[in-house]
Amino acid sequence: MFECTAIAPAWICQHREMLSGVLTYLAPSMLLALLIRRLAAAHPVFFLFTLPGTVCHELAHFCVGLLTGARPASLTVIPRRVGQGWHLGSVSLTRVRWYNAAPAALAPFLVAAVPLLVALWRTGPGWHFEPIDALLAFAIAPQFLACWPSAVDWKISLRSWPYLVIAAIALSTLYLPIPALRLLQV
Repeated sequence: MFECTAIAPAWICQHREMLSGVLTYLAPSMLLALLIRRLAAAHPVFFLFTLPGTVCHELAHFCVGLLTGARPASLTVIPRRVGQGWHLGSVSLTRVRWYNAAPAALAPFLVAAVPLLVALWRTGPGWHFEPIDALLAFAIAPQFLACWPSAVDWKISLRSWPYLVIAAIALSTLYLPIPALRLLQV
């Protein structure tokens, strides 16, 4: 009825078979992630299933903090009770500034690359299900839970508000009429 390019970008249309294979491969892991989340909420013993994701989440903070000069001081992945909930892990950064707050705090988004890379690796040409794929599904499921920054991470990222101003100025120049751009060049 519709051509693919009428409703989706050309890149998606060109790679739709690969994308459908990746999404099909990742579907069981996403469902396992939902099950793990539910079980971990029911009883703390099930935090063991979230441990690989917690390690990746905290390592993302640590590595990006190191690369951006936020000076990571400590890293822990031992769950502890905080009020009515649980705190699964943390990284202490000793030099959070406006320029490194957002990258260090939002680093867990990088964890989403782990399941994607595994899926791209496993769904190459001629792929068929093997027993290792069941193990990989369990290994990458916690990464789906770990790739979203926590509420504290989002608050810390707001220290990088100058990025918003810079981005707004940069975007506004894209929408200025051509004569206005000529005036800016003088």
